[in-house]
Amino acid sequence: MATTPNTPSSSPVGAEREFENQRDAVRGEAPFTPEPEFRLSFPQAFREAAITAAIVGLLTLFFVAVRSDIAPGGLLLYTRWDLWLTFVAIAFGVRLVLSLALFQRRAAGASGKSAKTVKSVKAKGGLTIGKVLSALFLLVALVLPFLIQLVFPSSSRYLIDLSILILTYVMLGWGLNIVVGLAGLLDLGYVAFYAVGAYSFALLAINFELGFWVCLPMAGLFAALWGIILGFPVLRLRGDYLAIVTLAFGEIIRVVLLNWGAFTGGPNGLLGIPRPTFFGLDFGRGEGSFSAFFGIPYDSLHRFIFLYYIILALALLTNFVTLRLRKMPVGRAWEALREDEIACRALGINTTNVKLTAFATGAMFGGFAGSFFATRQGFISPESFTFLESAIILAIVVLGGLGSQLGVVFASLVMIGGIELMRNLTFIQDILGNDFDPGRYRMVLFGVAMVAIMVWKPRGLVSSRQPSAVYKERKAIGADMVAQGEGH
Repeated sequence: MATTPNTPSSSPVGAEREFENQRDAVRGEAPFTPEPEFRLSFPQAFREAAITAAIVGLLTLFFVAVRSDIAPGGLLLYTRWDLWLTFVAIAFGVRLVLSLALFQRRAAGASGKSAKTVKSVKAKGGLTIGKVLSALFLLVALVLPFLIQLVFPSSSRYLIDLSILILTYVMLGWGLNIVVGLAGLLDLGYVAFYAVGAYSFALLAINFELGFWVCLPMAGLFAALWGIILGFPVLRLRGDYLAIVTLAFGEIIRVVLLNWGAFTGGPNGLLGIPRPTFFGLDFGRGEGSFSAFFGIPYDSLHRFIFLYYIILALALLTNFVTLRLRKMPVGRAWEALREDEIACRALGINTTNVKLTAFATGAMFGGFAGSFFATRQGFISPESFTFLESAIILAIVVLGGLGSQLGVVFASLVMIGGIELMRNLTFIQDILGNDFDPGRYRMVLFGVAMVAIMVWKPRGLVSSRQPSAVYKERKAIGADMVAQGEGH
């Protein structure tokens, strides 16, 4: 009896590998498909630019062209048509260039690839752009205070304080990224955990005279406990319903802090929150201070540098724990819950525990950030924990790219650093005139920047990432293949 030789193409595994090799070679496109012909259309670009200029002109008509001021005789109205026409001309020129250089080419490429299947790019095991950028950001962050002192000695205190603020939002974004980006649970009340951490730290430090390093872990645990408390009522909710409940939870916490005056200080807040110390050494003057112990001249900048390295260490801890959890079963369960909750249950995963761990872990890091905020400010009040803070943190996560750690860093630099630096863009007055105050229009410019980011990068600044669990080989996955935080 003759036997068929077991060749690689006849065995099931060999046939599957041969099919994958053929698919990768063809890339889903027939070899005879002609290359689409591309021509620039100037009338179309001119029409798009005119429409964009008209929209910008209408939106800025009452903000730029017409301005009001209070005069002794009443309200004074005056116009600035030259400045308004400058805005319209800039919008027309930018749109014309983008249409010719980018949008038309992208549309032609998309039409030429309409018959093409989604291509999976193999991620090599060597150095990637993400790893190089992460190492570069870490190196710059470690020496940033000294670089600022060297390059900008006159404004070093302001820039270091701005760096502390950016790192605080980076940490908050990484904490919320666990809930929204990894687990797919849309949380609009993340500021509640931020507030719980801040008030827990302040009340423990003031009433029991405990130091920063003792109260910090307890504040994180209290916030995690409240994350579990929030997780129980919302276990069966998804999408918009989950967002509404978390939004209500954030407002409940703020209203309680505002009205429980005997315990939280009410609208007056809490004063006298102790500062962190360096092994018992404070950063003041006199005996027992940091400068006296090391025999160096006193400088108020030392405290800001110390605060900078504290928040940097907390942010790096958040990043390290998040990356480690992603590779563990609980992290893979978060991603499975994000993609399809029904399939997640069919696989035997306890979605109740998965949601609770996501809420608790994200809330813990929010509590750590809140305790640092309290010790940095020395004063907290309910007005610091409004819904706008939750919206900013969520915007950082979405603009950076859901599930992307590096994207949160980019988004924080753009949103937090960009808004603050717009206050000092005085050179724009030399171009647009002394009547133009960039401080008044920073939110308008910020909104334009956000619209531009969402137009060019609708999936976030970092729109691709690698899955935690792989089969045979690691491949990059586009963000368009990932559920956008809707829990399905």
